[in-house]
Amino acid sequence: MAKKNTAVQIDIGISDKDRKKIAEGLSRLLADTYTLYLKTHNFHWNVTGPMFNTLHLMFEQQYNELALAVDAIAERIRALGVPAPGSYKEFAKLSSIPEADGVPAAEEMIRQLVAGQEAVVRTARAIFPATEAANDEPTADLLTQRMQTHEKTAWMLRAMLA
Repeated sequence: MAKKNTAVQIDIGISDKDRKKIAEGLSRLLADTYTLYLKTHNFHWNVTGPMFNTLHLMFEQQYNELALAVDAIAERIRALGVPAPGSYKEFAKLSSIPEADGVPAAEEMIRQLVAGQEAVVRTARAIFPATEAANDEPTADLLTQRMQTHEKTAWMLRAMLA
């Protein structure tokens, strides 16, 4: 016996087309955030040198924050009625952040993480026109929070390079 489609239509005041467009942008943000999470966690494990303790602890705080962020982003995609990407293959296609080659020196780790934090900000900022056009305040709020966090983290990392 064939199953009937019992999915309930989403009626949150945002058209299907707009929800899908916003979710596509959020999927890129999710991919960038997850890629940055992996990179930060990798650097946490592998950092060495005179700044070891400081960086080891700082990277741990950052990857823990990123782990919470990926959940919030994925849940917003789902609230819009779209499946969230969730595989390395999908993230690799969607992310603008390159993976690290080998184990860079501590200062290079910091440079790469600054670039990654800034990439996430650019990805988040690019979604705003679609959210504003659709009056999607919850997504705009999420994007604002993510941008504030990533801009502050990039600043703190850059300060270590001065």
